[in-house]
Amino acid sequence: MRINERRSLWRRMRPYFTVFDGPLAMIVFLLFATSLVTLYSAGIDFPGRVEGQIRNIIVSFVFMWIAALVPPQLLMRLAVPIYAFGVALLIAVFMFGIIKKGSRRWLHIGIDIQPSEIMKIAMPLMLAWYFQQRAGVVKLSSFLVAAVLLAIPVGMIQLQPDLGTSLLVLAAGMYVIFLAGLSWKAIAGLVVAFFASLPVAWSLMHDYQRDRVMTLIDPTADPLGKGFHILQSIIAIGSGGVWGKGWLHGSQAHLEFVPEATTDFVFAVFAEEFGLVGILVLLFLYLLLIGRGLMIAANAANLFSRLLAGAISMIFFTFVFINMGMVSGILPVVGVPLPFLSYGGTALMTLGLCLGILMSIQRHRKLVQT
Repeated sequence: MRINERRSLWRRMRPYFTVFDGPLAMIVFLLFATSLVTLYSAGIDFPGRVEGQIRNIIVSFVFMWIAALVPPQLLMRLAVPIYAFGVALLIAVFMFGIIKKGSRRWLHIGIDIQPSEIMKIAMPLMLAWYFQQRAGVVKLSSFLVAAVLLAIPVGMIQLQPDLGTSLLVLAAGMYVIFLAGLSWKAIAGLVVAFFASLPVAWSLMHDYQRDRVMTLIDPTADPLGKGFHILQSIIAIGSGGVWGKGWLHGSQAHLEFVPEATTDFVFAVFAEEFGLVGILVLLFLYLLLIGRGLMIAANAANLFSRLLAGAISMIFFTFVFINMGMVSGILPVVGVPLPFLSYGGTALMTLGLCLGILMSIQRHRKLVQT
């Protein structure tokens, strides 16, 4: 009798412990392991970084597990409330937000939270829901409405100012709009409009944003000031060579030449110690992650799930591209972490939610098929 009861209990509890997608979980496990190894070296002069990252990983794992349990149908119903809640929090930031380093980005509710992080998930959720409601009858007006829904939070985040997060939210929304069927002619028109608007955008940028662009063009103009970060990062990457200097032997990081070595510039530390070979392995892991996400998107059960999974997969690509680009000196420094490697709690929680949503979409595709 007890054996039967145990079997019955396991059958009831089993769905809660089999929600993870095997390939995704394995890829993320390898990335987390790489993160801990790199942070041990990068944070050798900052005690507690590895322990803190382990704590962040556990919290991210919990968020991933919870999101994986939520069916896509419930996510669809929650899309509008989550988007509205996120916009309301952004409005609250303008009214009651606290200022740090010249930017008003945080709300204090016992702890400091950054509402713009919510929009990284709320934006693709909202637009995927919007196009699901118009499946089969998408018109030009539908894309115009979607553009307005996207422009509202992006504009509010940019005014905080927070260029990095606004670019990520913009990219997340644009991926959904593109995957929903935006024509190539419209895309070409947007590209032309983008370049035509650059003079206006330049005039609207903050001084520090202009400085970052000018530093990108010529970091040697102020090698000990504004160009210091990027120059030291490039030196670290180049000094790694093909095979790297070896774990714990990165002189640039250990002599504190690399800024933000455990957060935004952790890639420079990794590249110096593991070289070109390590970079190629890391890129391969990211390609596997993005490829698995796109495979889940291609096999999703409905339009909402396909758009959402596709956008989340490309968000991972955007994180990687922007971070590696700014660290290697081909993009301006905008404060975007390297996914699953950089130290940080909020970003890992967001990424954990994204992974959980992908796993939920994959799991419920199987349930629909069976």
